Amino acid sequence: MVGARPVIGSPSGRGRDLVSASVQQQYLACSPLAERFLAEDIAACPDEDRDIVRAEEGHDDDHAEHPGNPMCRRPSGVAYGGSRPVFNDAQPLVNEPMPMPMPTPPREQKQVRRARSLLRDIDSPTPKQTKPPRKRSLAARMVRRMFNVKKPRSGPDARAPTKAPAARIAPTETAPLLVNADLDNRSDTSSEPDVDSGSTSGLGPAAGSGDDDDDDDDDDDEQPWTQQWEQPWEQPVPSRHVPASWQRETRTIISYSMPLIVTFFLQYSINVASVFAVGRIGKVELGAVSLANMSQAISCLAPFQGLATSLDTLCAQAYGSGHKHLVGLQCQRMACFLLCLSVPVAVLWLFAESILIHVVPDAETARLAALYLRVMIFSIPGLVLFEVGKRFTQAQGLFRATTYVLIVAAPVNIFINWLLVWKLGWGFIGAPIAVAITETLLPILLFLYVVFIDGRQCWGGFSRRALSNWWVMIRLALPGMIMVEAEWLAFEIMTLLAGRFGTEYLAAQSVLVTLSSISYQIPFPMSIAASTRVANLMGAGLVDAAKITGKVTFVAALLIGLLNLTVFSALRFHLPLLFTNDPGVIQAVARVLPVVAVMQVFDGLGAGAHGLLRGIGKQSIGGPANLISYYVISLPVSLALAFGLDWKLEGLWAGVTVGLIIVSIIEYTYLLKTDWHKAALEAEARNAAG
Repeated sequence: MVGARPVIGSPSGRGRDLVSASVQQQYLACSPLAERFLAEDIAACPDEDRDIVRAEEGHDDDHAEHPGNPMCRRPSGVAYGGSRPVFNDAQPLVNEPMPMPMPTPPREQKQVRRARSLLRDIDSPTPKQTKPPRKRSLAARMVRRMFNVKKPRSGPDARAPTKAPAARIAPTETAPLLVNADLDNRSDTSSEPDVDSGSTSGLGPAAGSGDDDDDDDDDDDEQPWTQQWEQPWEQPVPSRHVPASWQRETRTIISYSMPLIVTFFLQYSINVASVFAVGRIGKVELGAVSLANMSQAISCLAPFQGLATSLDTLCAQAYGSGHKHLVGLQCQRMACFLLCLSVPVAVLWLFAESILIHVVPDAETARLAALYLRVMIFSIPGLVLFEVGKRFTQAQGLFRATTYVLIVAAPVNIFINWLLVWKLGWGFIGAPIAVAITETLLPILLFLYVVFIDGRQCWGGFSRRALSNWWVMIRLALPGMIMVEAEWLAFEIMTLLAGRFGTEYLAAQSVLVTLSSISYQIPFPMSIAASTRVANLMGAGLVDAAKITGKVTFVAALLIGLLNLTVFSALRFHLPLLFTNDPGVIQAVARVLPVVAVMQVFDGLGAGAHGLLRGIGKQSIGGPANLISYYVISLPVSLALAFGLDWKLEGLWAGVTVGLIIVSIIEYTYLLKTDWHKAALEAEARNAAG
């Protein structure tokens, strides 16, 4: 979801648009292959679909005759979301009934406040409402002062109070003749109109409130109010004059990251709950769950999630083009493709015992792991549909949809694990059944969210076109799959190698991998937020602001890594108790945790580098860097230390740490040496060519 521009649809007869082309071009970015792919889908749209798009954009004749309230649109990708505040352009007459104000949702009120803040940063006129002073604590004042990003006004009007335009009195036979003239004089002295973020009146200029005959001469000298609000956005973005500060970028990254962190934690808790439930039964069962999860990740989770990353580009591009129904079409294609791939995966899991018996020396561990995988076959359709559904909602900006779904599903999963494994006494077999039920529940809950709350506007119904044009989608998906699979496979190979040391070490490896994966749920969502932010800024040509975001991302990744290091080092004898009561497993985990703690620093830094590379459109660097670091350097070092020097688990994790150090050095060196301005110009050239 980085690099180029949205493919704008081609409905003819466009009306007067309040957003210039320079602002439109900054929304999204993707590769030329994705542009060509989407253009083919747009060209294949039937005529009625084009009419729907034209009507949605407000270009049909009925909408032209009754335009309603004019819109004040801002560049959504630069600072925040994509919705727009709506303002009335006329002042009410005192003797006429007041129109019912259009309610402004709290979400849009928040975005209006952010719009004012950004406009003040670029010294543009912006409506400012006067609020009663609030009492804040000393700590709140200190934090607000530290992260304050508003620029103080300067000049003779720095402290000039703003006045709202006065309401005019409708002329009647008994109305005084000079009242409206006095109101005109007073409204001319106000420097800015005052607009309440929750109101829809009062933005229009004073010229719009007088009699038509009296204002004919003034209309030629005054700008329409739509142009007055259009210019603050049109001028700074093309001229690259939107300033940035580390405080603003820090707050933006945090606001983007928090919902994602909650989502990733909740989703990962589905598999972790089974580890917690089974780990109390015994170390053989704990090792079997680890082996089964490793096999599931290599053969299903990693490739399916990697292939689904192409929807991050295709769905967002389709949504930005205005052909919203194409978002549903792209998701249908990916769902059909992944369901076809799930057939050989199911066959592999069905006969997994004959393969796993050659991987681990303990036959009972291999048998239980194969049993776990056979039950998990029933979870594959739910997994596929939920991964596709996540992209369907995220392309529309509904990032909290999956969070709400997981808030419901995660506690249900914990309850089902407890019920089946312990309450009903099903033991080991209860854990995969609980996971399969939860994985099936997730897409159902997401479907209900889309139908009854938000998101169904992008669903155009089932189409036969979903069974065609797969090859281009596969070409876009393969790089993402290779990148995800390379990193996952490197970690899962360690699980296979740990099984060579015995059941106790395999159980300890299960605890270590689970702890490391839990800690990764913080830097990885942060990297997604950073890539989105950098991609939006680069698409707008705001290279300096993107560089500031890159610095903020580096510092955030470093701090997260240091936090994880501190927690793992301080609690190395306490964390294993969450998973098992076996003394041998606890001691093995405690010995290796200091090495894993050091790895956390470079794991966080690597995640930040991956996000920045995606943001500037250079994600192709990450694939070769991962392959070289993990398989040319990390794996040989792990084998040499674990088996050559007999360090066992300490050697395996030390080798992975070396690989992460190499990855971080390569990617951050590239980020420092690469020309970010050239990357922005490449995106701009693609925009101009389109």
